[in-house]
Amino acid sequence: MDHRPLQALIFDVDGTLADTERFHLAAFNQAFAAEGLDWQWDEPLYTQLLDVSGGKERILHYWRQTRGHVVDVDGAAVRDTVERLHLAKTAAYEAMVNAGAIALRPGVLALLRDAASHGLQLAIATTTSPANVAALLRRAMGPAWRLDFSVICDASTAPLKKPHPQVYQRALQALRLEPQACLAFEDSSNGLRAARAAGIDTVITPTHFTVHHDFHGALRVLDSLQGVGAADLQAWRAQSTEAMQ
Repeated sequence: MDHRPLQALIFDVDGTLADTERFHLAAFNQAFAAEGLDWQWDEPLYTQLLDVSGGKERILHYWRQTRGHVVDVDGAAVRDTVERLHLAKTAAYEAMVNAGAIALRPGVLALLRDAASHGLQLAIATTTSPANVAALLRRAMGPAWRLDFSVICDASTAPLKKPHPQVYQRALQALRLEPQACLAFEDSSNGLRAARAAGIDTVITPTHFTVHHDFHGALRVLDSLQGVGAADLQAWRAQSTEAMQ
């Protein structure tokens, strides 16, 4: 593959910038309890449900698995319930973030700063909601966090969920860069598949919930981004190019 000089880093959010999934799990369960549902997702079940990208999609998938026999006469009742549950879940998650329960993963903030100091653009490509992204990064990086990112693509701008590459394709369009000039950061196989389908080399930092995924085709699979700098990324890309020649 012909690698151009690295010009941008594109980050997933949940699981990648921060290890958020156990907090999302707790927030889902709070929303279910508030709605009076007897649903209680545990870690093994949630690990399976993470194969479904998107919170609303995850709720609907579980609904169909457990209540597929229920007839939705006008087609709106299930949709309205899913919407209400997701709003309650988002509020519960934001409360956890605002309470300081969630921090960026090791090495993330240092890499963001080092990349910026080397003139690299920073971008976000996530299919989570804008509210979740803002809550996390406002707390972790300060009220002016948006200024650190040239492009932010989320569920509001890319409705097709990963592993569909739409969110990465839109990030590339907004950055006005070719995929060979970028590097993606993900934590899941769905994220890796989305980035690679858009032609972007990808660094993976799995979490407890995704460590069992298939990461074939990743540029690197790391425990964390601790100690990783822009120079390392350039070197890994160069080594990958040499290996393919």
